[in-house]
Amino acid sequence: QVQLVESGGGLVQTGGSLRLSCVISGRPISLYAMGWFRQAPGKGREFVAAINWSGGSTSYEDSVKGRFTISKDNAKNTVFLQMNSLKPEDTAVYYCAADRSLGRAPTSKEYEYDYWGQGTQVTVSS
Repeated sequence: QVQLVESGGGLVQTGGSLRLSCVISGRPISLYAMGWFRQAPGKGREFVAAINWSGGSTSYEDSVKGRFTISKDNAKNTVFLQMNSLKPEDTAVYYCAADRSLGRAPTSKEYEYDYWGQGTQVTVSS
């Protein structure tokens, strides 16, 4: 059984940084492309960033380009989301997800992800 557990969320001021982590258990993370999504209060879930199975290809939502960085450490079975220059509009519950289609490019499509974590809250104060 594959499980994803996020951590690293919290309260930060505008301009601050946070590093989210997502540990996958059950199978090696090297077999999966990974993504981060977020859901703000009263809104639908939206794509943030994704990385392919090897870590050699990434994709970002336009509003986070240059501020957020996704990476994965296959030895630690962990994917990270480094978030810098945070803004109040980044406030949301952040979810990691795993795509088991080996070889697929990083995708922003929710339906292409097979496993999801429970989410971690990020709150950016103005």
